[in-house]
Amino acid sequence: MYNPKGKDNSTFFSLSKGTFTFIAGKVAKTGDMKIDTPVATMGIRGTAPRVEISADGDVTFSTLVEEGKTKTREGLKKLQAKGTPASGKAAAGQESPFQIALKAMGLCNGLDRTGGADSRINGCTALIDSDEKTPQVLAHAYNNRGNAYALKRDYDLAIKDYDESIKINADDIKAFYNRGLAYKKKGEHDRAIADFEAAIKLDPYYTSAFVARAQVFEKKSEYERAVQDYDEAIRLQPTWGRPWNGRCWAKALLSQLQAALSDCNEAIRLEPDVAVDLDSRGLVYLKMGQWDSAIADYSSALRLDPRLASSLYGRGLAKLKKGGTADGDADISAAKAIEAKIVEEFARYGVQ
Repeated sequence: MYNPKGKDNSTFFSLSKGTFTFIAGKVAKTGDMKIDTPVATMGIRGTAPRVEISADGDVTFSTLVEEGKTKTREGLKKLQAKGTPASGKAAAGQESPFQIALKAMGLCNGLDRTGGADSRINGCTALIDSDEKTPQVLAHAYNNRGNAYALKRDYDLAIKDYDESIKINADDIKAFYNRGLAYKKKGEHDRAIADFEAAIKLDPYYTSAFVARAQVFEKKSEYERAVQDYDEAIRLQPTWGRPWNGRCWAKALLSQLQAALSDCNEAIRLEPDVAVDLDSRGLVYLKMGQWDSAIADYSSALRLDPRLASSLYGRGLAKLKKGGTADGDADISAAKAIEAKIVEEFARYGVQ
């Protein structure tokens, strides 16, 4: 809804998955603009966000460096004036510093689809090393470069960049959250929890931070604390399937099987084609001794993700319980080939 002379304009986008970039327009400044995502609803007031949802469901947030911002434009004018003719134009066949900085911004923002993470790293590094030294630009560039390093699984370098972003802006929620994800990937659970707590303190409605912290509590076998975080995430974002699935899993490990089954059913209703949701319900049925239902769910999960080791192993166990020795052994062998510690994992779940 938009009226050029109005003050009550509104826009609402609902986005379910993928990677997207959004640049706010006049509606954001003359009314109400919201973007609903699986992890949170963002109110837009003039920023340009980029959201990336990885294959395992982790979500990272970047704030794009916008060349139109006043401070950035002033910095680019300095670059333009340094070593260029008075007219502001570069010598024939050369790019001006102004053009170079704009190109670096585009790369840092991930606008080059062909270059991948390395292209983003190069762009962000060029910004960090340039004469454009406004705090806003530097904080965004460090955070965005950290995201690119995380995509390359270089979590140590990612953490160093998130550290720099937080030093520049101690209230940078996305940098705390993204650093928490990096610590989570490294298995540094307490540091990850501390960062998610910092993000939640800055924004008590940060649904994805509650989910991420719950997952770390699961890694620490603190399932009741995980359930509490999933409770809060569901309260904040009841239409997002991921916290329902997470709470199902945590309750299954607490042997609260009927409650777990109810949560898994809701997760699958919200996300009918997500392999891990079917895998979780398969575990619940396995612990309940409902072998046919477990096999059905594990088979459905494997049709979506044929290399999901937990579904192969769970289906193998269920087949063995039904007397299907050859088929069961085949599934278990396939699972072990994908995940060497799968037997220990299921023993931890209380299933052998």
